[in-house]
Amino acid sequence: MKLAEKRQRLGLIIAGLLLGLFISAMDNTIVSTAMGTIVAQLGGLDKFVWVTSAYMVTEMAGMPIFGKLSDMYGRKRFFMFGLVVFLLGSILCGTAHSIVQLAIYRAIQGIGGGALAPIAFTIIFDVVPPDKAGKFSGMFGAVFGMSSIIGPLLGSYITDNMSWRWVFYINVPLGIVTFLLILLSYHESPRHTRQRIDWLGALTLVPAVVCLMFGLEFGGNKYAWDAPQILVLFGAAAVLFAAFFVVEARAQEPIISYSMFRHRLFAGSTLVGLFSSAAFVVAVVYIPIFVQGVLGGSATNSGLILLPMMLGSSVSAPIGGQLASRFRYRTIMFWSSLVFIAAIYLLSTVTPNTSRTTLTLYMVLVGLGIGPSFSVLGMAGMHHFHAGQRGAASSTMSFVRELGMTVGITVFGMIQRNLFTHDLKQAFQDMGNVVARFQGADPHAMLSPATRTQIPGPILTKLSEALSSSVAHTFLWTLVLAVLSFGFVFWLGREKWQGFAQMPKEAPVVHE
Repeated sequence: MKLAEKRQRLGLIIAGLLLGLFISAMDNTIVSTAMGTIVAQLGGLDKFVWVTSAYMVTEMAGMPIFGKLSDMYGRKRFFMFGLVVFLLGSILCGTAHSIVQLAIYRAIQGIGGGALAPIAFTIIFDVVPPDKAGKFSGMFGAVFGMSSIIGPLLGSYITDNMSWRWVFYINVPLGIVTFLLILLSYHESPRHTRQRIDWLGALTLVPAVVCLMFGLEFGGNKYAWDAPQILVLFGAAAVLFAAFFVVEARAQEPIISYSMFRHRLFAGSTLVGLFSSAAFVVAVVYIPIFVQGVLGGSATNSGLILLPMMLGSSVSAPIGGQLASRFRYRTIMFWSSLVFIAAIYLLSTVTPNTSRTTLTLYMVLVGLGIGPSFSVLGMAGMHHFHAGQRGAASSTMSFVRELGMTVGITVFGMIQRNLFTHDLKQAFQDMGNVVARFQGADPHAMLSPATRTQIPGPILTKLSEALSSSVAHTFLWTLVLAVLSFGFVFWLGREKWQGFAQMPKEAPVVHE
């Protein structure tokens, strides 16, 4: 094959993978902005949390399983299988006539989503030359960051101007293009390692994730944290995770291999990703709330404030990937983590007097600080693994990062709500009736443009100050995550990107 044809084929593969990663990563955020309209039309306010949690549960549970299967039987077939299931779930979601139906269809969609992101990251390292891996890894990292910001904006636009059903239908044309690009362009090597399928590990991991996710979703929302239902869910999750760890220790070919964590570089990358992702998602969620609730912006404007962060991460992710072949992973992440810590600290200083220009600068710094983690950590985490192991390594890292984001937003959501309630009591200690009216309210809804005009000026000022203080102090607590992430950077050692380990010659071959 001529060099020009190879480059063209590689370009088509990269385009397909980027598009597949984008629709998968964007799906949660694009749907969240449409939930108000969906509930208004379908009803089921008490069940709407299932729509989000059903997707996340099946996506997270599927990540390590699909990653392992892709090592065993090939990336292409499981990427395309995941894409087909994701599109089928998207079509079904668009036809839903009740919240329960929508939640079931979202679970189907999540099964497919669990295959797309980790396998896409793995394929990229299979097809690009080692000296180009940093560049393309950075592109993938930038897309991952962009999806969390474009999703809410696109979701708002589609919901306002078309129909909430098109939030799901839009995946279909994009997914078909992805399917054709990968089907026609990606010709995978038939060489894969023959391994046993760890069925017992899958049967303990999936229900463990289900129990944990529903406990986090329902706790403090549908039920009190000490309610029997929540305690049973967390107890079941603990027992099942313990069983999973025992099973994995004895399995011949475990889904999540403990031996991977013996590599200091993999363990360090995974832990840095765990804590940095948890801190990042707090910024993504609470900066729009601050803009809309304190500065008085609309829902669209509050989403637009995240664009500077996207710009920062879009610049630093590719740069970090390219620098990985010249500098140690630890060196790159050391400086980017310092920027991230500084950015989170600056966010903890916001007040009602903070200008939009200042806030924009802070968001750019957040993006610059988090961007390299999207590319460099993936390269570092898979540094020691050959092609027969990279799928499991990539999916394990994706699983841990997703878990960190989910637990992080739940824990820091509790912190923010408690701080907000406390600040309200302090602000209205002589106005009990006002506290009774506003205590525990959702500040995002309570301080929408329509509601703000109905609130007396002095009361609105106190509410804004209370919300601002709670968000600022939440970011101050988020510094703990950023600092923990920085601490584990030193586990990354002295390595820098020099290409992947080669597949052992004695590895058995499975012919497709």
